[in-house]
Amino acid sequence: MRTVRTYRIAAIPGDGIGKEVVPAALRALAALAKRSGFALAPEAFDWGSDYYKRHGIMMPADGLSQLKPFDAIFFGAVGMPDVPDHVTLWGLRLAICQPFDQYANVRPVRLLPGIESPIAGLKRGDLDWVIVRENSEGEYAGQGGRTHRGLPEEVATETSIFTRAGVTRIMRFAFALARSRPRRKLTVVTKSNAQRHGMVLWDEVAAEVAAEFPDVAWDKELVDAMTVRMVRKPASIDTVVATNLHADILSDLAAALGGSIGIAPTANLNPERSFPSMFEPIHGSAFDIMGKGIANPVGSFWSAVLMLEHLGEPDAAARLMAAIERVTADPACHTPDLGGKATTESVTDALVAAIEGGNW
Repeated sequence: MRTVRTYRIAAIPGDGIGKEVVPAALRALAALAKRSGFALAPEAFDWGSDYYKRHGIMMPADGLSQLKPFDAIFFGAVGMPDVPDHVTLWGLRLAICQPFDQYANVRPVRLLPGIESPIAGLKRGDLDWVIVRENSEGEYAGQGGRTHRGLPEEVATETSIFTRAGVTRIMRFAFALARSRPRRKLTVVTKSNAQRHGMVLWDEVAAEVAAEFPDVAWDKELVDAMTVRMVRKPASIDTVVATNLHADILSDLAAALGGSIGIAPTANLNPERSFPSMFEPIHGSAFDIMGKGIANPVGSFWSAVLMLEHLGEPDAAARLMAAIERVTADPACHTPDLGGKATTESVTDALVAAIEGGNW
């Protein structure tokens, strides 16, 4: 008797519209699994700002040990207006990413069918990027502190940490990813003209790792110049690698250029698979529209594609991506962020119908 592959998924909707788009994605995944020869076993965790208000912490003290046995984590968003942002971010998302060594943050962006870029005349093939973000150190290392609080001489320090080991592994990951793409091209982004220690280390390690990948063409760009290049010469870009802060900002710009931050996905990967990886849409909690039923679920659907690829289900991932593109091609399925009137539910209904009606 054939054994069905079953994947345990830890679902953490979190805050805001995460509570709307994560169930939408799980519904789509359930429909896909029925036709793809595997099964998903999702388990929901109610961690987030509401949990914090009840317990004073964003997740329980043994949260990581609860998550470790899962095959993947599917995350919604974190952040609420009545809880400080540094409490929510460091109490949940980063409290998972860093201990689980999810050091490779991968954010693809491209123009999907039916969606227009704010760049006039941009064709679909002109914007097809993957941004690789170092996800474990750099500007978000969490090193620093405050002294003399409330006094005129108060001091706050935020120390960026760059290690040769950390920079080398993300460079190797990025070069390998670039090699796997048709154009085999990588742009290394730094600010080494002004930040002459950590950023210069990035430049030096990039050159060293590039020697291991002679079949990958690569160039360097300062982060401020990169923002201009993304807008003026998008077709010149393929794969990008940058520090935690720089790639965080650049990927939001990339999502906007791709039509909406609501459609952008993220994979937080532990490439060695020592810990489960985590998948989430970029858009955040968007508490200004939460509860209105108009959140765009495409970012969560696309994040599910990345999760399926990571789990070793490339055919199912391709089927889901094809269904996403069929849905975005229909203006009736555009939510308000794309200039339409569709709802989270109606877009999800359309995606499930595309999955169930697909010829595969």
